[in-house]
Amino acid sequence: MTQPLHTPHPHKNPDHKPRIGITIGDMNGIGPEVIIKALSDHRIMSLLTPVVYGSGRVLSFYKKQLNNEELNYTQVKNKGQFVPRQLNLVNCWEDAIEIMPGKASVETGKAALLSLQKACEELKEGVIDALVTAPIDKHSIHSEAFPFKGHTEFLTQYFGASESLMLLVSDTLRVGLVTEHVAVKDIAGLITRERVESKLKLMEQSLRNDFGINKPKMALLGLNPHAGDGGLIGTEEEQILKPLVNDWKNKGKLLSGPFPADGFFAAGQYSKFDGILAMYHDQGLIPFKSMAFENGVNFTAGLPIVRTSPDHGTAYAIAGKNQANESSFREALFKACDIVQTRKEQLVGK
Repeated sequence: MTQPLHTPHPHKNPDHKPRIGITIGDMNGIGPEVIIKALSDHRIMSLLTPVVYGSGRVLSFYKKQLNNEELNYTQVKNKGQFVPRQLNLVNCWEDAIEIMPGKASVETGKAALLSLQKACEELKEGVIDALVTAPIDKHSIHSEAFPFKGHTEFLTQYFGASESLMLLVSDTLRVGLVTEHVAVKDIAGLITRERVESKLKLMEQSLRNDFGINKPKMALLGLNPHAGDGGLIGTEEEQILKPLVNDWKNKGKLLSGPFPADGFFAAGQYSKFDGILAMYHDQGLIPFKSMAFENGVNFTAGLPIVRTSPDHGTAYAIAGKNQANESSFREALFKACDIVQTRKEQLVGK
């Protein structure tokens, strides 16, 4: 079922810049570092109003570690009363949790969940316009309160969507996934006509509503090596994917494939398409991250709200060492603003 687009809440926003909520993620990972580095660029404050959901103690700890005296923040006392051109901080817990860069802990997992829950609550109420999530550690956060494999699954349920699409986005590439966080041995059984077509519909709708592409050109990758080689290496292409592509073409859709994944990226065919649907996680993410790691963004398509994130994880190995690159996080902020604006324009045009 198609979800309605997010309707802004009547909280006053005199600055008219998008209010971008930012979850702190796992405080022992690189999330706080990339947040501080990205928001230290004062030009960003002229484009958006950032609202970090986390802890002033965590921000102060990493500001000191980074020897960062440029970034100041305002603690939010009343819901939705944000100061333009400032980092606004919403404190989500009172306890003094020990900060140990590079170390996973149950306590930091609980704190990451408190940050996520508070941000989603205010996003649902329209207090903020979009959400950018810093990386979580899936083992630390996993609990009865968070029985999910990641942000995407949690957000899909929280915002009442029947399903969503993980869409990796850069300036030149958009790659969606039919299957996400599943074991390789289970992938083939999940490649059904219904699932692939459902993901294609989500991609097409997102390319229209979120990226403003009225007649998107889409490509479908094959599941097997050489896209099945005419049925010699698996039958999914012949039995499922090719009939689906033909049916869509007959309906006037600009869909091509299924393509052998290796040659598709190696030969640069990706540049001819607005969106590419990969069958599984590594098939889509390895080429994407190879080409766009520093400026790639993870966008959750199919939700009634806007959510982006950087395309990297907690990176415990470099946490607290001032080595994290904030480029992907910065791009996630920009992309969230762009999609908020595009959705507004699409609503006006209807």
